[in-house]
Amino acid sequence: MNNIARTAVGLAALGRPAYINVGRVGELPAQRNVGAMRAATHAVLDEAYARGVRRVDAARSYGRAEEFLADWLSARGHGDVVVSSKWGYAYVGDWRPDASVHEVKEHSLARFRAQWRETTALLGGVLSLYQVHSLTADSPLFTDEPLLEALAGLADEGVRVGFSTSGPAQADTIRRALTLEVAGRRVFTAVQSTWNLLEPSAGLALAEAHDEGVLVQLKETLANGRLAVEPPPAVAALARTRRVRPDAIALAAAYAETWADVVLVGPASVAQLAANLAGAELELTDAELETLAELRESPEAYWARRSALAWR
Repeated sequence: MNNIARTAVGLAALGRPAYINVGRVGELPAQRNVGAMRAATHAVLDEAYARGVRRVDAARSYGRAEEFLADWLSARGHGDVVVSSKWGYAYVGDWRPDASVHEVKEHSLARFRAQWRETTALLGGVLSLYQVHSLTADSPLFTDEPLLEALAGLADEGVRVGFSTSGPAQADTIRRALTLEVAGRRVFTAVQSTWNLLEPSAGLALAEAHDEGVLVQLKETLANGRLAVEPPPAVAALARTRRVRPDAIALAAAYAETWADVVLVGPASVAQLAANLAGAELELTDAELETLAELRESPEAYWARRSALAWR
């Protein structure tokens, strides 16, 4: 299986001046103004494309990520890039790293319609997948029939409809969301969930989704940088043995899940991208995977720690 073909570059770390990824700040331009961040985004996308990556994932809440991506596609003329984006969060950080609030979530018909217009104004000609951003079990979306009908209508326009998940109950959310139908047709045919060595709890639900023909994408595969910057001893030791960086070990474990159609990486620089992509070329043994499987944290503990990460 060609793991590069399964790889997507996510732009969460590049489209805005602040984010929660550990180890990100030192990889960014000294001045995180719009021009510098656009250039950094384009450099990462150029390198990813040169390495054979053809998938890019953005979101309305990733600051100017959609804009940066649209500029890059226009300038380069690449017609073979698979583009996905997400709606539901609005970026409100006003390009300030020290903003008290960076994004605000709302799963409503009004938010969907507004952000769909914004996304299609930038990416309308190339967007292939549009996703609900961070769906959780308490989202009003589940009982909002007009919203579900509007989402289902995207399929008639040739755009696949999906959702991303977050929180300790990802598996329950995945299974519930995939039962939603409009006029006898499944609303969602793609799911993007957090899966990494520390938080693999959605794995069984994602495998079930894959078996049903749903596109399965893994996000936060490095636990927001924790597995790269502060790896558990088992990851660090295996990285030394294999002569790669810890992020390559963590990503190789993600690629080893055969039900994962797409594995997302979220580099803040060309150097981080190169280190990440080493994981696509690494095949772990069954014994190594069994050792790494012991690193899992309880979902509640994992998500509590994630929630405490500072925006920087």
